[in-house]
Amino acid sequence: MTKLSSIADYVTDKISSNDIALREYVTTDCILQNKKGREIATNLPPQSCCLTRYQHGDVLIANIRPYLKKVWFADIDGGASSDVLVFRAKEGHSPSFLYAVLLQDSFFDYVMQGAKGSKMPRGDKEQILRYEMPTLSCSEESIGTFFLNLDQKIRLNEQINQNLEAMAKQLYDYWFVQFDFPDENGRPYKSSGGEMVWNEKLKRKIPASWENKNIEDIADVYNGATPSTINEQNYGGDIVWITPKDLSDQKQKFVYQGERNISQAGYNSCSTHLLPPNTILMSSRAPIGLLSIAKTELCTNQGFKSFVPKAENISTYLYYYLNIHIKQIEQLGTGTTFKEVSREDVLKFPILKPSDAILDLWEKQVSALNNKQFVIQKENEFLTKQRDELLPLLMNGQVSVNSDLSNGL
Repeated sequence: MTKLSSIADYVTDKISSNDIALREYVTTDCILQNKKGREIATNLPPQSCCLTRYQHGDVLIANIRPYLKKVWFADIDGGASSDVLVFRAKEGHSPSFLYAVLLQDSFFDYVMQGAKGSKMPRGDKEQILRYEMPTLSCSEESIGTFFLNLDQKIRLNEQINQNLEAMAKQLYDYWFVQFDFPDENGRPYKSSGGEMVWNEKLKRKIPASWENKNIEDIADVYNGATPSTINEQNYGGDIVWITPKDLSDQKQKFVYQGERNISQAGYNSCSTHLLPPNTILMSSRAPIGLLSIAKTELCTNQGFKSFVPKAENISTYLYYYLNIHIKQIEQLGTGTTFKEVSREDVLKFPILKPSDAILDLWEKQVSALNNKQFVIQKENEFLTKQRDELLPLLMNGQVSVNSDLSNGL
């Protein structure tokens, strides 16, 4: 067995926050959980703040709540906050292999075993370096390169989906906020002088053929429920059952599977509802506002208000409408420990309903983007599963990196 300390060191070099750009600053918050890389920080720390200097090829781990599995392979140079551990491969060892080592679920499990603190556990830096790995039967470089390529494909797919989502949001804004949807001649409606009429309830002008409605006019809204956890026979069946934690963990536009299914007996024992595909799921407490579109028949726990559209052409419009107005919906929440939005308040929430002709055209255009996004989402879930299953097998020498594995990427 080989210890982590034999292939890597902690980086202790420092850099001032004055000497880095925003995109080069890394905190525990901007490293994404479940090994999903990182996003750009929202702001820089105070001027002259002392940061850990990292460089291209280092591996950064968030040391707060290690069970979140926050890890990033640096592709730039920059500075990291104090609760980010920066690992650097020792001379003669592969940075990409170090990344593969630190990607393993077994590594994060090991860190949690030595973590200190209950509410906000932190890894023990000395204990972390004692993490043991099997002696390799193949080269570090081949293993590291394989997993880095696999990870880069996952990141590229995520970027493609982000770009597709940006296109859909831009189209929504253009059509339903600026009211420049195509008129009967294909020209932007409002900019081309399309008729706008004053709506007293909205206190603004809207396109002449559009209506002000409430959510209850365009969708049925359902609560969810949880079968008793005391009876094990309520779980492990074929009925997909979603909780807010599933949406929080997955962070995806579409949902078709949760962490735990329920049985028919579990379904019959509580007041949850089977919801059809294209239902819009919105978490209504702890937290309020997580949104996802169901891609299969499923049900939820009590942490949701689920919207079943009354017409096929309004599902995606409703998803973006709720997304845009989520702050107003959050303000409807009541309660002391956890604020919750009631079904009654959601039913009465106002919504601007475009004409059916425009909704038909919108659904036709955006469904093509949705289909591409869903295909990419499922591919990434497959690649992530493949990565996490192959890692321990390669590390233990049970499989080797060969042309078959490489060609699979």
